[in-house]
Amino acid sequence: MRNWIMAAAAVATLGMAGCSTAEQTAVGGAAVGAAIGGVASGSATGALAGAAVGGTAGYLVGRSADRQGWCRYRDQYGRIYEDRC
Repeated sequence: MRNWIMAAAAVATLGMAGCSTAEQTAVGGAAVGAAIGGVASGSATGALAGAAVGGTAGYLVGRSADRQGWCRYRDQYGRIYEDRC
């Protein structure tokens, strides 16, 4: 089982090479969400719910990084915000 998981992770990593930032963060978020949901609930249903939530959150975070004409800035207090470049 462990070898199968490692092989699936390697294939997913190689397959993401041509993806946008939003797509890459969606896959990463889904993987983390599935792991957390599976461990927290101890069931496949919890893992699926975690994957859905993590994938959605990852996509939204990645999409904000891909916005054309918008830059990310850090203020003097360390907070990150977006504004037009």
